[in-house]
Amino acid sequence: MIKSFTSSELNRYSRHFALPDFGLEAQEKLKRASILVVGAGGLGCPVLLYLTAAGVGEIGIADFDLISESNLQRQVLYSTNDVGKRKAEVAKARLAELNPFVNINLYTDKLTSANALEIANPYDLIIDASDNFPTRYLLNDVSVLLSKPLIYGSVFRYEGQVAVFNYSGSVTYRDLYPTPPDEGSVPNCEEGGVLGVLPGIIGSIQANEAIKIITNIGEPLAGTLLLFDSLTLESLKISIADKNQRAAISELIDYDDFCGINDKKIQHSHMQEITVQELKNLKDSNADFQLIDVREPHEYDICEIGGELIPMAEVPFNVDKISRDKQVVVHCRSGKRSGDIIQWLEKNQNFTNLYNLKGGILAWAKEIDTSMPTY
Repeated sequence: MIKSFTSSELNRYSRHFALPDFGLEAQEKLKRASILVVGAGGLGCPVLLYLTAAGVGEIGIADFDLISESNLQRQVLYSTNDVGKRKAEVAKARLAELNPFVNINLYTDKLTSANALEIANPYDLIIDASDNFPTRYLLNDVSVLLSKPLIYGSVFRYEGQVAVFNYSGSVTYRDLYPTPPDEGSVPNCEEGGVLGVLPGIIGSIQANEAIKIITNIGEPLAGTLLLFDSLTLESLKISIADKNQRAAISELIDYDDFCGINDKKIQHSHMQEITVQELKNLKDSNADFQLIDVREPHEYDICEIGGELIPMAEVPFNVDKISRDKQVVVHCRSGKRSGDIIQWLEKNQNFTNLYNLKGGILAWAKEIDTSMPTY
């Protein structure tokens, strides 16, 4: 078996060879293994770094996103000079420098029901390093249909979760979460924040689970959810009840629709909107209108375009501050949060004079004030 490795590889993996119950045989399994990592963000970066360093023979990176400055607080594969570039492409270049013996494949189109089975099929297991519920349910169903293990991870503020699904007949993500939460009810990292080191911890645990499964050492987190609190360094293992959810999975579906996102898109499509150029014209003409920023105070400190700051969570308690007798323009970073809160105000407070700034402050920085810092 030693002939399977070059002298450089033997030196590179020497600390693995010295491990009890690991040695050349386990390293050979890693070399022959293939793993698909979906997401090259906060979780994906440590997963990719450690699997590449460990010598996994083939790694697929599925990510269509671009690097933004706000990613750099936790996404450790990237540098300031990488802002605006494709995450997957930059990741591949960095990982090739780390270990030239690993073959890396890129998938820069969005993972959907139309392409997910074809992309995932060649790989031994799948790692879910995504940050949204449609992708999590998609990957779960792909893992069941292809009979491949799925290593799940998620982070929120100071807490993280890890589990191994569909391993030797173990429970699936749908056994843990049979139905998705209401769209918008769970804040994402942009809205709720995340401690920068937390994805590194959780992603490293995901990589550890992958190595255990490939090399058949230790006890994978199959049927078990690991909860980790970074503030107390306490962890808790919870057994997941088998509700036999896999029996209902026979094909891939529309996961945006399943998670209620299509309904939100339809509702937003009927919303009154205003472009950044139209807003600029209002400001330049000194028109009588109200401008409301529903971002968080720390976001406002980075960049702002005037108006009154009322964070989204505080809007329901400050409805009396919103005018009903003139045009009101509501904005956030991208237009999503402002659209959601406008929808709530129209439904629950009967507003009819609200306009969502299309593209949010990002569009303003791109089209109106290109010198404005963004995040």
